[in-house]
Amino acid sequence: MQSDRLASHNWRWARVARWLIAVALVATVVYPAKFRPLPVIGHEVAKSPLVSEIMGTGTLEVRIKTTISPRLQERLAQVLVDQNDVVQAGQLLARLDDGELRQQVEVAESELAAARATVERVKVDEARAEAVEQQARRDHQRIAELLATRVSSQADLDKAAEQLSVAEADLRRAHAASREAESQVVTAEKTLAYQQERLAFTRIVSPYDGLVVRRDRDPGGGVVPGSSLVQLISTNELWISAWVDETAMASLATGQVARVVFRSEPAREPSGHVARLGREADRETREFLVDVRVGELPANWAVGRRAEVFIEAGHTSDALTLPQQFVQWREGRPGVFVHERGRAAWRAVSLGGRGRGVVEVTQGLSPGDQVIRRPDARQPLESGGRVRLVEPGRERTGAVGSTGRVGGPGLQALAGRVSSRGVASEVLGGPATQQSAPL
Repeated sequence: MQSDRLASHNWRWARVARWLIAVALVATVVYPAKFRPLPVIGHEVAKSPLVSEIMGTGTLEVRIKTTISPRLQERLAQVLVDQNDVVQAGQLLARLDDGELRQQVEVAESELAAARATVERVKVDEARAEAVEQQARRDHQRIAELLATRVSSQADLDKAAEQLSVAEADLRRAHAASREAESQVVTAEKTLAYQQERLAFTRIVSPYDGLVVRRDRDPGGGVVPGSSLVQLISTNELWISAWVDETAMASLATGQVARVVFRSEPAREPSGHVARLGREADRETREFLVDVRVGELPANWAVGRRAEVFIEAGHTSDALTLPQQFVQWREGRPGVFVHERGRAAWRAVSLGGRGRGVVEVTQGLSPGDQVIRRPDARQPLESGGRVRLVEPGRERTGAVGSTGRVGGPGLQALAGRVSSRGVASEVLGGPATQQSAPL
């Protein structure tokens, strides 16, 4: 009987302990997590000077970039430059095999020499024909005079006339041969110049002062016109080609001051200015290109390096501003949460210019309003929820203590008191020190 009463007594205490622990869990964990004020960071809205900036994202590009390629199909004999080599205008970059072309030049030189020799021979024949023609003309004139005095006969005159005609024909043929020989000399000269030009194509030289950024071929292989040997850029002018939203087009002009932030060196902000505005917008992204010339490049720069540009578009002395991280977007419209009597209230706002980490608010807020946000931007706020202001970096989240035990010291003390009755160990998951009846 005594053991039955003891078992019944322990069973009743076990039920009470379970209920007490459940109530304590709700009081110390569930209720604070659901209804306690959320820690938030606040910022009081005020008027301040604002330098409006238009941001664009782009890459470092060069104004002049050339793919050096051969003009002949030939074997590549030498490549005399490599990546990162600085070259001068006219410097030899590569050389093609020129053995066959040199022979063709020599053939053309021989043909020119033969053509010039032909001209000399034809000139001699032309002079002989002129002499024969003049002699035949004098003989014809003399026989004609003798025929008037009856010293010469008509047959002699006819024979002289025939010889004169033959001499004149030979002279005309000599003139034609001379012109033909001279034209052959011109043809041979042009052929030689053409072969010399082709021979010169085997020497590939730099078209301007620049930098070799890439080497694509090695000696020994065959190349064709249009194939890339090296990539050459001019370092005289480099800029950031940035994509900017077309809505900012009216606020941009050449010469505007800008700052450049390379993603690999966010601490450096070299200055620059707008050099050129694009005149074609992308039909899908609705952005257009703005070229910003950089005043000072980083020590280690590379074409294609990503960067952001911030172009100064205007100055306002008393703009109502707030940090950009307080602005949230709902259904494509901006808004902020405002602290009102311990609760978060959503307000839609209209934004103006954007400055360095701040944004102008044109409608929806007044000076002195306190905007709020969660310490972790990924954690949302709800309009009407209870909030409490904390300093950045000092907020606490969750209901689990640093000791790793749920519920804090109150719940642990309760468990300790109940365990003196011999039932708390079973409730908290440990081994029971005494036998207890099931619920």
